[in-house]
Amino acid sequence: MTQFRVETLRMPAADLGPENPLPPLDPCMPHRYQDGFGRGLRDRDFHTVVLENEFLRATFLLELGGRLWSLVHKPTGRELLYVNPVFQPGNLAIRKAWFSGGVEWNIGLRGHAAHTCSPLFAARCRWHDGTPALRLYEWDRLRGVPFQLDVALPAGSRFLQVRVRITNPHDHEIPMYWWSNMAVPEWPGGRVLVPADRAYRYDYKGEMTLVPIPFVDGIDQSYPTSFHRSADSFYCIEEGRQPWIASLDENGCGLLQTSTRRLRGRKLFVWGMAQGGRHWQEFLSVPECPYVEIQAGLARTQQEYVPMPAGAEWTWLEAYGLMQADPNVVHSPDWHAAREAAAAEVEAAIPLAALDPRLAETGQDADAPPQESIQLGSGWGALERRRREAAGEAPFCSDALVFGDESLTDDQAPWLVLLEWGELPCPDPLDVPGAWMVQSEWRDLLEDALCAGRGDHWCSWLHLGAMRLFDEEPDAAREAWEISLKRERNPWALRNLAVLLRREERHEEAAELLAEASAMVPGLRPLALEAGQALLDADRPQDMLDYMASLPGSVQETGRMRILEARAAMAVGDMARVQRVLESRPVVPDIREGEVSLSNLWFELHEKQLAEREGVPVDDALRERVRAEFPPPPWLDFRQSTS
Repeated sequence: MTQFRVETLRMPAADLGPENPLPPLDPCMPHRYQDGFGRGLRDRDFHTVVLENEFLRATFLLELGGRLWSLVHKPTGRELLYVNPVFQPGNLAIRKAWFSGGVEWNIGLRGHAAHTCSPLFAARCRWHDGTPALRLYEWDRLRGVPFQLDVALPAGSRFLQVRVRITNPHDHEIPMYWWSNMAVPEWPGGRVLVPADRAYRYDYKGEMTLVPIPFVDGIDQSYPTSFHRSADSFYCIEEGRQPWIASLDENGCGLLQTSTRRLRGRKLFVWGMAQGGRHWQEFLSVPECPYVEIQAGLARTQQEYVPMPAGAEWTWLEAYGLMQADPNVVHSPDWHAAREAAAAEVEAAIPLAALDPRLAETGQDADAPPQESIQLGSGWGALERRRREAAGEAPFCSDALVFGDESLTDDQAPWLVLLEWGELPCPDPLDVPGAWMVQSEWRDLLEDALCAGRGDHWCSWLHLGAMRLFDEEPDAAREAWEISLKRERNPWALRNLAVLLRREERHEEAAELLAEASAMVPGLRPLALEAGQALLDADRPQDMLDYMASLPGSVQETGRMRILEARAAMAVGDMARVQRVLESRPVVPDIREGEVSLSNLWFELHEKQLAEREGVPVDDALRERVRAEFPPPPWLDFRQSTS
């Protein structure tokens, strides 16, 4: 008997904070950045759904991208995934906020998905054989497609079944991306097995090379703890083989993930054993909770997209469960023998001969309407439904996915006004201008309104400029933002024009516009940070320090602003101030994956201090000496490579 329970899970959690009102003006559009998170933890209840049968218990975090958070093998009591004991976002996703642990579902652009820290629609369903199922779905704004996961744990099944469907409702081809990312414990002596003899290796120095596996430079890198620095290994699954990947401990026990053939890619990611990688894991969790990721995707690597034809529907079935294999064989130094022994376990437990028919027979279930809504996702799918209805276009999904008006929020409200009344409303120019939209049909509606003289105000031109820049029309975007300023002076158009100027390396002009914009909304942290960085880029470090002193204390004290303070102090030769900043141990919650601003600041300070003490120039020899004699403390070391 399969149980389906709606529950709550309490754990220490950081606050996600407000979304950044400034448009990203990059491929993340039309989303807003989620970069307001902090480091303080307090207990919080999260909404969950639990699926359970006699073999497995699966827990899903509905508010956080529908992540599969825990998968327990009940007969042994073994947790098959890495379960983070806290919710601590870091800056690693498309919208910045991301957290480690469990299994996440990534669609759209390369990287961690836009919805990874946002609620998905969740509904209770029932498959034709009576099995209860959890349906997770959303409208992906980046590609303009609906995606759907139907998750079931049939009675007697030793594997959790995840049925995925992506539909391209457009009359043109789109680039598609999907990777299911599984966090698993980093066991001492643990090994990752796949049916492959080669892999594309990326070492976070900008190079990807084809290498044999498992031995690279004499080291068996099928063992995650053998990696010194962060690395990706994209495995070349042999043609015709069932795709699978397993992470097994020293006893040959661990997680097996397999799928039907459409999901052909498999990957291992490790943070590495060096200080920077260890610090990253603690920064995203707590000490002594190391993990690695095994992943499964549509393409061979994550540097590519798969062309999805117009009107296409792609489906596949994933399965997650326990593998228990003979440790003497799966840890054999003979790689071929080890992986073939694991492949035999896969064939015995869950072969393609079982997965393919299951995918086919559950097609009717994927089309059936849900029985009960459990959680609402964003209102963007409902808005697209309303737009299509008004335009007389065909629906973008079947009745299986319900994007009802009850999901509409203030984010969609101005666009509904444009749809129904033919113009965008005009807010106060110091108010947040609302959610962004880049879809071509909405640009047409806005341009038609302006051509007709409706809604000819600063906010309409502001949004039109963002649409034009997304469509790679920078001159037209500039024109729109200049018109926005003529209609009414506002910080948002000033900032966007400054972004264009910075791209053109016109740093002095950009700094002036950003300073004016920030003065209009001085408490807006993201804008203050952009203004401070622009002053540094314009080679005005003292002005940066004076500007910082004019800001509210809450903005001055943020970790990112303290780093800008140290950079400016370094430029004016105030080494004592740089030293004070570092001694205060500024915490930068949104430090980016691969960012080395803190460690570089540490090295540069010691280079200048040593050069002054010894009366020598700062040259390559001195830099090499500093890196040997003054290693950065762990708290500021986020380096993922040796460079």
